[in-house]
Amino acid sequence: MQMCFQGLHLQGCALNTSPERCPDQMPEPAQLVPTRWRGNPGTVFRRERKTSGAAVSLSVLLTVRLVRERLKKQVEKMTDQFSGFRPSLVVLQVGDRDDSNLYISTKLKAAAEVRAQRPTGSDTAATHSNPLKVWIKIGIDAKHVRLPNTTTQEEVLRSIMSVNENPSVHGLIVQLPLDSVNHIDTELVTNAVSPEKDVDGLSCINAGKLSRGDLNDCFIPCTPNGCMELIRQTGVSVAGKHAVVIGRSKIVGAPMHDLLLWSHATVTTCHSKTADLPEQVGRADILVVGAGRAEMVRGEWVKEGAVVIDCGINHVPDEMKASGKRVVGDVHYASANQRAGFITPVPGGVGPMTVAMLMENTVQSAQRFLLRNQSCR
Repeated sequence: MQMCFQGLHLQGCALNTSPERCPDQMPEPAQLVPTRWRGNPGTVFRRERKTSGAAVSLSVLLTVRLVRERLKKQVEKMTDQFSGFRPSLVVLQVGDRDDSNLYISTKLKAAAEVRAQRPTGSDTAATHSNPLKVWIKIGIDAKHVRLPNTTTQEEVLRSIMSVNENPSVHGLIVQLPLDSVNHIDTELVTNAVSPEKDVDGLSCINAGKLSRGDLNDCFIPCTPNGCMELIRQTGVSVAGKHAVVIGRSKIVGAPMHDLLLWSHATVTTCHSKTADLPEQVGRADILVVGAGRAEMVRGEWVKEGAVVIDCGINHVPDEMKASGKRVVGDVHYASANQRAGFITPVPGGVGPMTVAMLMENTVQSAQRFLLRNQSCR
């Protein structure tokens, strides 16, 4: 049977990092505040005078909702054209770490998110006034494969090869860290994932393509991709801006630098050896922080009106909390909030976007699979 691909739209690797999608001029942050959902998926903020000096806290939950709605429509188009077809994701875990179990359950829930009951009566009215109460079912088949902590490197590699060769699986992520009593080379395992299924974007093939600007032929790591989506939602054009990235990890800092660079920003990467960090931060129109140090960036360092994206997740002592600790980012929120134009909260900021981008990459992988099959016919 001939497969028809008419009308199937394949998006680029990133959520369209082209600066043409952004306004030509940077709007005044003091004139932007969050707007309520009005049915236009491209509108998260409206121009309006702020009543205080505080920054606009980026509407992360709403942005995640927009992404999920878009993915749901794309999956529906694929399943309408190819009966029984569904994007498929496998999460491979070694060991039984509590933090890994939590991360994995979040990913699996996002893959096929759906509210138990449809709202009725007063709930329906509440849904129209606050659409964040409605879960968006994306329709991705997600499977969790857990290997025991006695697993050897060879056994992990065999499991990866098995998924690589399974045409019904379109995305594979290996949950890190690998919790095994045996030595396992993380780099070897990461690079064993087929680049066509590497929806985490961590293999050297995908990293190399990103560094060369081949954004339409790779998978981008999910956290930087989510950061770019949040920046776009501000309406601030990346092109021509001075961006500063603190941190150079393979998961966040390095790919974030590449994404900003290929979106035509002038990018400075800072790290543990940077001597004049406050001065560098003070030049940033766009600041992305992923250093892993609690509240290291002080508000007085931040340029007035800057976009601040905080990727940090740290635990600090807090006697007022039942757990004895609380979660903070890498940016001192209270002081930076008084100078930034836009800022992401921690918790509840970049984290949900990371999961949403994993779903985005999985859907893209399924689309590419269909296109490859079509080209082989």
